[in-house]
Amino acid sequence: MPPSLDIDQTYRRHGHLVLRRARQVLGNDAEAHDVLQEVFLSLIDRPKQYQGRSALTTWLYSATTHLCWNKLRSRRTRSRLLRDTFFDPAPAATMQVEEAIGAQDLLARLPRKLAMVAVYYYMDEMSHEEIAEVMGCSRRQIGNLIKKMHQRVQKLEKVA
Repeated sequence: MPPSLDIDQTYRRHGHLVLRRARQVLGNDAEAHDVLQEVFLSLIDRPKQYQGRSALTTWLYSATTHLCWNKLRSRRTRSRLLRDTFFDPAPAATMQVEEAIGAQDLLARLPRKLAMVAVYYYMDEMSHEEIAEVMGCSRRQIGNLIKKMHQRVQKLEKVA
């Protein structure tokens, strides 16, 4: 039976973690706040989705990351439609902005599992052991996923 959650207490205790993760992945404060609200609203609407099989923070990181991927994919699709339909946007003002957009685009193009590994490894600077615990698999599998992620990124960069 899933544990009962006090959403208000959970929000006060862990909301900053959700917001930080969303900011890291999205690079946009307004969208990060939207994700924060969506994660906790989904817990209010469907409290049984957290079943207690992992730590609550693990579930929150996973749910946040999943919502961020959806936002990145939506953003990428909207950008492509706008560009194709209306205009070709001017290049970004700084290299840092271009790199952030490029990284977000790559994340949006990776399969969910590989994108999660990339975020945990590069953004959160987690070890293979820590990632394995969060994702519920072996350390060896994380090493394989990181290798596969590097190969996929190389292929995507060749196409671009």
